[in-house]
Amino acid sequence: MKKLYLLILFLTLAYVTTFAQSDAMEKLEAAKIALITERLELTPDQAEKFWPIYRQFAEEQKSLRSEFQTLKRGYDPSKATEEQNKQMLEEGMKIRERQLNLEKTYAQRMQEVITTRQLMSLRKAEDDFKEMLIKRIKEQQQQRQELQNQRQRNGENMRQRKN
Repeated sequence: MKKLYLLILFLTLAYVTTFAQSDAMEKLEAAKIALITERLELTPDQAEKFWPIYRQFAEEQKSLRSEFQTLKRGYDPSKATEEQNKQMLEEGMKIRERQLNLEKTYAQRMQEVITTRQLMSLRKAEDDFKEMLIKRIKEQQQQRQELQNQRQRNGENMRQRKN
């Protein structure tokens, strides 16, 4: 019975953690969509046509990044042979070329829906969103560190009072 209880507790915690992470990801995605929509000044008609194209583009970019990360995983140029290093360089270049071709293809598709000015603003909006996200993460890390330091100081103060 105790094992069943622990299993249920574990599954519940796993579900809650997964739900919280997916909820956070959904909030991030919504914030990104809002920022890009605002910066590009998308009309409702443009937004309706633009977002499916953008999502598909983002998925394909993610796939290529994942492929590149998989390629690099466990690779150490200092331990590889000259031939292995050449092969890795070649494969990396092929992936980068595919990334560039992907950008060209989607730039053309997006220009059927949005203006060139809006397309040029897209990269800036994406970069601004990433910067904002990195800044927020750093602030949260700093707040956690400050809280941890404060707890340590409080613990030390409590020990000193007892002595």
